[in-house]
Amino acid sequence: MIPPGYKQTEVGVIPEDWEVKTLSRVADIRGGIAKNSNAATTDPISVHYLRVANVQDGFLDLAEMSKIHISRADLPRYKVVPGDVLMNEGGDLDKLGRGAIWRGEYAPCVHQNHVFVVRCKANLLPEYLNIWTATSPVRRFFLTAGKQTTNLASISKSSLGELPVALPSLPEQYAISTALSDVDALIAALDRLIAKKRDLKQAAMQQLLTGQTRLPGFKGEWVVMTLGELGSFTKGSGIKKDESQSGPIPCIRYGEIYTRHHDYIKEFHSFISAEVAVTASLLKQGDILFAGSGETKAEIGKCVAFVNDCEAYAGGDIVILRPQGVDSLFLGFSLNTPAINRQKASRGQGDAVVHIGSSALADISLNLPPLPEQTAIASVLSEMDAELAGLEQRREKTRALKQGMMQELLTGRTRLMG
Repeated sequence: MIPPGYKQTEVGVIPEDWEVKTLSRVADIRGGIAKNSNAATTDPISVHYLRVANVQDGFLDLAEMSKIHISRADLPRYKVVPGDVLMNEGGDLDKLGRGAIWRGEYAPCVHQNHVFVVRCKANLLPEYLNIWTATSPVRRFFLTAGKQTTNLASISKSSLGELPVALPSLPEQYAISTALSDVDALIAALDRLIAKKRDLKQAAMQQLLTGQTRLPGFKGEWVVMTLGELGSFTKGSGIKKDESQSGPIPCIRYGEIYTRHHDYIKEFHSFISAEVAVTASLLKQGDILFAGSGETKAEIGKCVAFVNDCEAYAGGDIVILRPQGVDSLFLGFSLNTPAINRQKASRGQGDAVVHIGSSALADISLNLPPLPEQTAIASVLSEMDAELAGLEQRREKTRALKQGMMQELLTGRTRLMG
């Protein structure tokens, strides 16, 4: 049932005082210039050149900008100006037509023929249009209007002009855009903070795991030992892919070491039945799990520490080190460092599929501080991990908040104007 003050339209239920117009009625859509154009034959000028790769999902990536020679006479026809909304002609279907606003970062600058410039008229704000392109009605429009080839799609200038746009008043467009841009600014700030914290963790690992920096209160020599001297090796076994969700018992499959886990097990993603567990390898707290096969020598033998105090199992293609007298969490961090990875890579066997076994891993050497210092280093690094995880969780919640706000504001269910 449509509530009072609202109406049903082609983009869904919206307030009665909103309009729906096609993009061609509220903006000029301009095609670009091809890279191999002959337009520079007379009075050429070298200008920056926006390509498809520069126009991302709602933002611009200007890390790599090309240049092109163009005739000065043709410059006004292809030049982008501040406030232009850029839309790719083709690409992934779920991102087709996503806008990015040009702020005049380079001048002069022209756009590729595969990038549309959408120049808004007086009754449409670029910021609002940029947000509108991410809504469900717009994604459905591109799903039907886009020409699909395998996983890619494209859209013509004329079809793009038929894109329906729900139009509140300019003041409400501004209020909506401002509210959502504030959330975008928060997400961007979290992205920067997460990147900074990751860099700090990498620096801390480089310093602490090599002994270049010692934590306060620790002295004494580090010793060089091989993995074979630290404990004994065993193998994982069993657990087929179709058995990985067969019951309640946690397990680790070798592929998950590459894709799901980093340095140590924080949570489980596969669970097996008691019947499957009979054929798998029971883990012991403190075990180090190495991926025994992989696609490249550079990644072979990635490992994780099993520091959990619970019943869990390892599947096939996992090499298990059961160390004694050493901090396993420290090993989880240390055995994935570049220096150790180079040793693992040099011992990997095979081309299409690379393998590494217990005998090769047993010869890998590493520097070990005294056990109390190992534990202290592992604690510092795991605390940094916990801080990063908290920030990433906050970022995901903020992204979910933005999606909820878009659903409310861009349908008019929540109004920011009286």
